[in-house]
Amino acid sequence: MGVSARDLRELILRALPEEPSSYGGRPEPRHVYFPPSHTKALRPDAMVVIGIRGSGKSFWWSALQDPHIRKMIARIDRSIQIEENTEVHIGFGPVSRIENYPSKDVIYSLLRAGKSPRMLWKTVAVWNLLSNKLPSIRGWRERIDWVEEHPEEIARNLEEKDRKLQQRGAWALILFDAMEQAAEDRETMYNLIRGLLQIALELRPTSRIRLKCFLRPDQFDESRVATFPDASKVIASRVSLNWTRPDLYGLLWQYLANERNADEFREWAEQEAKIQWDLIRVDGQIIYQWPRKMREDEESHRRLFHQIAGPWMGRDRKRGFPYTWLPGHLADAHGRTSPRSFLIALRVAAEDTKTRYPDHRFAIHYESIKRGVQQASRIRVSELREDYPWIEDLMNPLRGLVVPCDFKEIKSRWREQNVVEALKQKKMLPPSIEEGEEGLRKDLEAMGIFLRMEDGRVNIPDVFRIGYGLGRRGGVKPIRGD
Repeated sequence: MGVSARDLRELILRALPEEPSSYGGRPEPRHVYFPPSHTKALRPDAMVVIGIRGSGKSFWWSALQDPHIRKMIARIDRSIQIEENTEVHIGFGPVSRIENYPSKDVIYSLLRAGKSPRMLWKTVAVWNLLSNKLPSIRGWRERIDWVEEHPEEIARNLEEKDRKLQQRGAWALILFDAMEQAAEDRETMYNLIRGLLQIALELRPTSRIRLKCFLRPDQFDESRVATFPDASKVIASRVSLNWTRPDLYGLLWQYLANERNADEFREWAEQEAKIQWDLIRVDGQIIYQWPRKMREDEESHRRLFHQIAGPWMGRDRKRGFPYTWLPGHLADAHGRTSPRSFLIALRVAAEDTKTRYPDHRFAIHYESIKRGVQQASRIRVSELREDYPWIEDLMNPLRGLVVPCDFKEIKSRWREQNVVEALKQKKMLPPSIEEGEEGLRKDLEAMGIFLRMEDGRVNIPDVFRIGYGLGRRGGVKPIRGD
């Protein structure tokens, strides 16, 4: 049995999301995929979860709030210890919930009034966990005052809460995400995160109550946030959200297999890749997943994807192979590819093929994959601008530069536009701005934007190079500025 290229293309367009992100929105159970590193991150004892933009931090922040998804987690792997009856509270996030936590403006007001970040987050945790035991107080300043004045009462109530959770065999989690939205400047953000980690540590001796903090790599700067006694215990709980190449394709197959009218695709995939889908039943819904025992079998993933995209990235094998080319050109300098970028690139590639190459014998044309990478790069650059407002000051002067290049060329362009001094006027500064150009290079390397080559030159991965309008001989064409 076969599926036509046109039908596969239409399935991709139906299944993959049009929007680059459902930030703060609830994911659907059929789209929940579990890479091995993520199963570790979901466990209650993983107090700190680190991930780049688009790696799944906000996805899991949202997903853990859904009892249906928690039930699904328990079905897949009980060792994660997350179940439908897990108590989930929200300590901070990308959407306003003033009863659960203060907004950025309220936080600023509290800090200006002399309230410590540690006591602020302790109050947030206490008010989420013990709301039925506490007096009716609306204002966060008054709530903090009450917590400061009643330490023994709070300690007793927390012990009682912990005992009841233990008797039920349940956990209580308090989730924190989008900490960049809690502060106007980097130093305040670090202070808030340090206070948050202190409370995570203070609640650690309980049996069944845990904080779970989703942070970007730059937000978990140990020299700034892990400067309190026993911080090493928090650091030891850290888990990173990683996506291997097989995980990216496993996620793709899950989107396609669970789209409506995907029966023919599932049967075709079973024959082509020699697999049998894993089935999970949650509240009457059947969810198809790539078989766990074949998750890392790259040959089966490659075989199936090359039936969709063709065997080569050009007219012959010299141009590379789609299976490795696509995630490779979406990876940062640390080899990290975000699933969001991966899915965006594929959807754009399907749209482009439908428009430009409707009669192509494969569902996706190799030239369309390149255009998909261009769009994913454009969106990745836009995300960087949101997360790091100062990044444009560093990258815009480099437009038109061809990489790899000597760092002297980059320094020359930065000096021509007086970049270092201009950056020092901003509220959200690069971490190493005081070290000048070398510090900025270090920051961009840590973020995965710059890659230091063996000969000392600077290279920039395509996922950033294209969007920022830099060239590379023989590479995907950069996006030209307006």
